[in-house]
Amino acid sequence: MSRIALISVYEKQGIEDFAHELIELGWEIYASGGTARHLTENDVAVKDVADLVGGGAILGHKVVTLSREIHAGLLADQNDTNELKELNIPHIDLVCGDLYPLEQEVAKADATEQSVRAQTDMGGPAMLRSAAKGGRIVISRPEQRQQVIDWLKDGQPEEAAFLRALAADAEATVAHYALVSARYQSEGEASGMTGRRVATAKYGENPWQKTAWLYKNDDSDDALALDRFELTQGAPPSYNNYADFDRLLQTMTHIAAGYEVNSGSVPMIALGAKHGNVCGAAVGDDPRKVIQRMLEGDLRAIFGGVMMLNFAIDEVLAETLVTHKVEKGRRLIDGIITPAVSKEAMAMLQRKGDKCRLLVNPALGSLGRASLDTAPRMRYVRGGWLMQDNYDFVLDLASSDVNGSASLKESVRDDIVLGWAIGSTSNSNTITLVKDSMLIGNGVGQQDRVSAAQLATKRAIDAGHEIKGATAYSDSFFPFPDGPEALAEVGVATIFSSSGSVGDEKVRAACEAKGVALVTIPDAVGRGFYAH
Repeated sequence: MSRIALISVYEKQGIEDFAHELIELGWEIYASGGTARHLTENDVAVKDVADLVGGGAILGHKVVTLSREIHAGLLADQNDTNELKELNIPHIDLVCGDLYPLEQEVAKADATEQSVRAQTDMGGPAMLRSAAKGGRIVISRPEQRQQVIDWLKDGQPEEAAFLRALAADAEATVAHYALVSARYQSEGEASGMTGRRVATAKYGENPWQKTAWLYKNDDSDDALALDRFELTQGAPPSYNNYADFDRLLQTMTHIAAGYEVNSGSVPMIALGAKHGNVCGAAVGDDPRKVIQRMLEGDLRAIFGGVMMLNFAIDEVLAETLVTHKVEKGRRLIDGIITPAVSKEAMAMLQRKGDKCRLLVNPALGSLGRASLDTAPRMRYVRGGWLMQDNYDFVLDLASSDVNGSASLKESVRDDIVLGWAIGSTSNSNTITLVKDSMLIGNGVGQQDRVSAAQLATKRAIDAGHEIKGATAYSDSFFPFPDGPEALAEVGVATIFSSSGSVGDEKVRAACEAKGVALVTIPDAVGRGFYAH
C-alpha cells in the first residue's frame, strides 16, 4: 500500500520536483487548491484534498484543510487503524507545508488590520502541529525537502531522532508565526523571541557555567548576524568570544556609518578589543599601517585580544598582526574576524592548540550607514527582560544640533567621528582619546566623568602616546569643569560631548580659558551611553 503525502504550500517554486521524487518512491500525493493546480500543470499525478473532506474550499478559501478528516489522518496511531477504515479516512504519512507570509505583511508600511488577517494562516499551522504530534514526516521549511528525500532513499536511518527534529522545527516555525501575530494584535504588549541553536560554546563566561549556546533569531536575515561568520580555522568560539564579536560589530559599523555620513566614504578599519571594549582602533588607506596603529593603541591590552578588520588579510598583513612591536616570539591573539583571508595568512595566524579563532564574513568588506543593527535590543533581567531600540544614532557634524564644529580642520572632524563611534559603543561612563585617526586611550566603565578622563589619560600615557593635540569624546555632558580641565592639563585640544547640564556655561568657559575647542550636541539627541 502506497504512503500518502499531503502538500499545501504558499511558495510553490520547486515543489513539483519534490512531488515527482516522492512519486518515484511510490508515494501518493494529495494537495489543496492552488498547490494541486500547480502540481497538475507540472505533470504531477495528484489528488485534490477535497476528496478527503467531502467538498471544496469554503468561506472564500478560509477553510480548506481545517477538517476532522485531515487531522484524523495525521493524529491517528496504530490503535486507530480500524476506526480510520470505518470512516474511510486514509493515514497521512507526510505533510509538506509553509505558511502565508504574515511577517512580510505586518512589516509593510501600508499594512491594515484587514490585510494582516488575510495573510494570517490557520490551516497551515494546524496541519504542521498535528503532523508533529502524530509523529509524521513534517516539512516546514523548503530546505528540508531534499533532506527528507535523501533520508527516504537511504532507508530512513535513526527514524525516531530524524522525525523528532522535524517536529521540533515545525513547532518552532508555528511558535514564531504565532508570536508575530501576537505582537501585531497587541501592538507590542505581548512580545518575545524564538530562535534556533546554531553553535555550542564549551561553557559560559566562567567554567562553572556549564551550558552556553548561540541561537539565531528567527526574525533575522542579517548578513552580519554572528551565525553568518564562518570559522575557517581554530577552536570553536567561546561564549566570551561571541560577546566580544558582537561588541566589535557595533563599533565597526558605527565607525563605517559615521565616516560615510560625514566624509562620504568608508576607510579601512582595524579594531582590537579586550573584555568587550575597544583598546586599539585605527582608520586609513594603507592596510598595513592601519593594523600597526591599531596594535600600537595599547600593546599591553591587545595581548590575547580579538581583532576585527573590514579588509582582507594576506601574508604580509598576517605577519604584521603577529609580529609588529613584538620583541620576542609572536603576539597571542584569541580571534580575528575579516572579510577574507589567504591560505598563506591562515598558516601564519595558526596558534598551538587552535587557540586563534579565524572567522570570515565577506559582508564586512562593504560596510556603511545601512550596516547598523536596527533590531530591538533585549536583555534578560530577573523574571523578564528589558527591551529598547538599538544603538542606531549616527553623528552628523553638519547637523544643526551640533555646536562648535564648523571651524575645525577636517582631520579633527574625522577624529571626532572616530572618537564618538568608539566611545558610544564602549561601557559607559566613557572618555575616549583619539589622535591622528587612531585610538590612544579609552577610559571605560567609570562611575564619574573625571575618573573616566583620568583613566583614558593614564592608558594613553602608559601606552607611550603623546596626548598633546588629541581629541576627547565624552559619552555625556560634564556636570562640572573638572573633567575638561583634567583633559586640558594633559594637552587635549578638542572635546566633543553632549550638553544639557546646569553647569554647561561653566564647562564652556573653562574650555575657552584653557584654549580647548568644545563641540557639543544636546544630550537628548546624541548621548552615547552603552552597555549598562
